[in-house]
Amino acid sequence: MKLPVFALLFAAALPAQSPEAGLTSLANPGVRFSRAEKPYAVLKRGPVEAIVVDNSAVDDEVLPGHRAGYGGIASLRHKQRAANLFVPAYSGLNFEHILDGAAHTESRLLFEPRNHPMELRLIDEHTVELYQPPTFHHALESCQRIHLLADGTIELTIELIPRQPTFRNGYIGLFWASYIHQPESLDIHFRGAPAGSSVVGWMRGVTPSHGAESTHPGMNDRRSFPHDQPFPLALVHSLSKLRFAEPWYFGVSHNMAFVQMFRPQDQVRLTQSPSGGGKGNPAWDFQFYVPDYEVGRLYRFVMRAAYLPFKSPEQVELATRAHRAALGTKP
Repeated sequence: MKLPVFALLFAAALPAQSPEAGLTSLANPGVRFSRAEKPYAVLKRGPVEAIVVDNSAVDDEVLPGHRAGYGGIASLRHKQRAANLFVPAYSGLNFEHILDGAAHTESRLLFEPRNHPMELRLIDEHTVELYQPPTFHHALESCQRIHLLADGTIELTIELIPRQPTFRNGYIGLFWASYIHQPESLDIHFRGAPAGSSVVGWMRGVTPSHGAESTHPGMNDRRSFPHDQPFPLALVHSLSKLRFAEPWYFGVSHNMAFVQMFRPQDQVRLTQSPSGGGKGNPAWDFQFYVPDYEVGRLYRFVMRAAYLPFKSPEQVELATRAHRAALGTKP
């Protein structure tokens, strides 16, 4: 499938809360795009193929059995591994939740991005966007730009504008999930330390069950986000005994590393589940928060995801150093 011509993305280092002009079609009228005829687009660059899908169901020869509600990257493949990294019915980098601490019991509200219309916009052969108009409950308008860099690394730029003062506790919580298909190990790996320690080394993130010790904040992240008790999404607020020192992590599946890298100023939290995508299918996730949000203001978040052959943690660290530096992480 051939896509239209592209406009390069230049501002990965802008702050999360930026008063400047938008980068995506959400807030930049100069962005040219066409609407996709199908609910997915195939991006290929370097050794990587990524199939980006909106949140509608697909069942054809390209995406057989893909379920509704799972937008993002439905399939991620590499020349070194032909099989899809992600659970075929689900997705990776899937926009799951919009949170304000309210304990909704209705699935439609808990999974608002899954249940709100999403439009796939084609920018060029290496770039697409997933746009959502203001959502039905929180009135959050968003646009996710997915761009394949020259080496096949994914750059995900998210812009959002809260349109109404609907967030009950004064903050916006956002959650993305990647459902990994039957890896040998369910665990994740990052540079950090046990809570209360300053001795940094390689940490192995293990969560005993879904929602137990599932979220790893940064070493200097002492933020508190009020929420109802009990909260129905246990993994969001269940903190582990580990803290990360650098905002990136990876997991390994079939001798391939899936690496998620973030900007320091975005203050993400790393989250995991051993069974988010079903038995043996872990979820390797992240959370982003906007405290003290302002209605009508543009907010931006940028991350990169690399998919590459795995040899050792040190090899992954070296292979992703340039990308982490581009995001503002000191080597």
